[in-house]
Amino acid sequence: MTGCHSGGTDSPGFILMRVYAELNDLLPVEWRLREFRFPMAGGSSVKHLVESAGIPHTEVALLLRNGEPVGFDASVTCGDRVSVFPAFTGLRPGPPLLLRPVMTDTERFVLDVHLGKLAVLLRLLGFDALFPGDVDDRVLAEISSADSRVLLTCDRMLLKRNCVVHGCLIRSRMPEEQVRQVLDRYNLADSVKPFSRCPGCSGPLSCVAKDDIAHLLQPLTRKYYNEFRRCSGCGAVYWKGSHYMALCALLRRLGVNP
Repeated sequence: MTGCHSGGTDSPGFILMRVYAELNDLLPVEWRLREFRFPMAGGSSVKHLVESAGIPHTEVALLLRNGEPVGFDASVTCGDRVSVFPAFTGLRPGPPLLLRPVMTDTERFVLDVHLGKLAVLLRLLGFDALFPGDVDDRVLAEISSADSRVLLTCDRMLLKRNCVVHGCLIRSRMPEEQVRQVLDRYNLADSVKPFSRCPGCSGPLSCVAKDDIAHLLQPLTRKYYNEFRRCSGCGAVYWKGSHYMALCALLRRLGVNP
């Protein structure tokens, strides 16, 4: 018996919450790796309480209320036990565990203004990574929802917006670690297609005849290179120049064979 005493008509009730695995990183130290009391101030839905504790709903894959799976809109009463589990790699929950609509295409992203280098890396790996730049959080959330893109951000509050269905909280500030997190989270290792997208705008690249773009090339480039790709979006032209070996080394560090 846990009991539940409000301490007066003005005092909120509480639930007993336990958070698992890496989600503990989002909690104050005193709440990590243990069951803790969390006040029910401001609402009684599981989603409200979990996000009030500091965990965006996009990071949650499974919720248990008193040992039974529930959705975000489930309500709780004083003394209930709520268990919160992360978005496990490879988890494919059945209908009783489904917290959000299944996203069939997890290879399309929109990134916030702090993740420009991650956007370039994802494009180098062949993923459609939209980077609108310094725009309002509302715009990013609406793009994610309307265009069915996974929202990548370092901002927990952005991921708590109701219209954001699919998102990922980027933990590291190091671009290579960031891209590893995304690849692992969405099981994208087998979907990598290096150098198939424009690192500048994310448009698809296709082979182009040298004669068709010769007027765009510098004299030494025309002399020493014969294979070219052109972006269907911005028209930029690419070839295996002096930077190519460095990019290949970067891809190998990410576990990708160029």
